[in-house]
Amino acid sequence: MEHLSNSFKKLANRPDFNDRYNDLKKEVLNNPDVQAFITKHSTEIEEGMINRSLVKLYEFVNQSKNCKSCPSLSQCKNILEGYHPHLVIQGRIIDLQYTKCPTKEAYDERKKHEALIKSMYIPKDILEAQFDKIDVDVEETSRLKVIGMAQDFVEAYNSGQRTKGLYLYGSFGVGKTYILGAIANELASHKVSSMLVYVPEFMRELKGSFQNSSLDEKLDAVKKIPVLMLDDLGAESVSSWMRDEILGTILQYRMLENLPTFISSNFGLKELQHHLAYSQRGEEEPVKAARIMERIKHMTTPVELIGRNRRG
Repeated sequence: MEHLSNSFKKLANRPDFNDRYNDLKKEVLNNPDVQAFITKHSTEIEEGMINRSLVKLYEFVNQSKNCKSCPSLSQCKNILEGYHPHLVIQGRIIDLQYTKCPTKEAYDERKKHEALIKSMYIPKDILEAQFDKIDVDVEETSRLKVIGMAQDFVEAYNSGQRTKGLYLYGSFGVGKTYILGAIANELASHKVSSMLVYVPEFMRELKGSFQNSSLDEKLDAVKKIPVLMLDDLGAESVSSWMRDEILGTILQYRMLENLPTFISSNFGLKELQHHLAYSQRGEEEPVKAARIMERIKHMTTPVELIGRNRRG
């Protein structure tokens, strides 16, 4: 966007300057946001102040507020990409202050998590997941049930209720991760932070974090995020450390703090318990596996997702 002061310099050199100036002033004063600001500050604003501030007011009118006119951050129409203007009074003029727009805030939050946890990478189709785009066949009643429960959760969460997350289990490719992505995007539209973590990659990454001492920082990010989604639990190789020190710590913290947690898995609850009971070394520890499962059962509602393989 060309800076507005340059536009006014060009305007001043035109023979029809007065007519054009009055038209611009009329456009500015007819803007609802400008009108609301002037009304709110009516005791401080007089005609001279408006005339002195016309360039700033015109700059304000021609930019997007709250991302209403910007399809995406990369297509931001504002002078400062990712920042929207607010009107303020500075001495004898009306000036502008710029703050991050909602899209920029969401982008920065996502980049912050991505920098911290590489397994946070979400494929493009998951980033764009929406409830109304979920493919549903008429006979897939469990799919309709899961979508309804997910929407109910988002509605309850936004109204201040802290309800259980879901334990989604079912065959490979039935759309468990996509539904988690739809929940995350719906929450993001209400400015609720969530994190979708691919468990096998996350566990591999944590093992490497001993070398750079970032283990605690990464673990804290997952423990404390408002809504956590653990994708594909059970696909990782089990070790006592992974099960007790990582998964157990995350679930225990979130259970005590009443932080909603979603889990997807190819295993039902009994199958997952059996999986967690046997470590890579062949050790059988059913009591420790049962402790993990009790936390999962306390925090989530199990729902089986049945349907055709959408990746095939």
